[in-house]
Amino acid sequence: MVCEKIRLVKPTFELKHAALEYRQEHFDFGEQVINGSELFDKIASYEEWLEKVIANASTDTVDPNWVLTDTFFAVRESDHKIVGIADLRYELNEFLKDFGNCGYSIRPSERRKGYAAELLRQLCAVAKEHGLKQLQLSVEKDNTASIKTIEKNGGTYGRSFTFENEEAYVYFINL
Repeated sequence: MVCEKIRLVKPTFELKHAALEYRQEHFDFGEQVINGSELFDKIASYEEWLEKVIANASTDTVDPNWVLTDTFFAVRESDHKIVGIADLRYELNEFLKDFGNCGYSIRPSERRKGYAAELLRQLCAVAKEHGLKQLQLSVEKDNTASIKTIEKNGGTYGRSFTFENEEAYVYFINL
């Protein structure tokens, strides 16, 4: 199947039901971590998560332990289904120096259709609009699909690092 048109949409209260369905599909697939979700996989209350996402998107209210971040759902236009999630961090702190400016996930039933590449392409455009010259991304060395997605968007290998005894790679995309 081919990637249908998607658009990046900031989370809202109206998307609660669709967002919780999206999250549950990851859990049902045995995935407890949803990359790029600004901890959507860890918070019990959608409203609490939404409040944090909105706060972290503003320089006036960003959590002092976090960085300015926009979070987006990738919504398929034909049926308004959430097919992915991404966060875009406009700066890196000490914790994020290896992890980079963004993360993303695609719901298990929608993988291998080109959504990740399109989501990352749109994320690069948003980053460029906000004045970033380069995106830094990290990926586990065994995540071939994500490496291909990053490379398809112009990513080049930068270096390796180890996190929790797992080797990972840092890639850079010039915007």
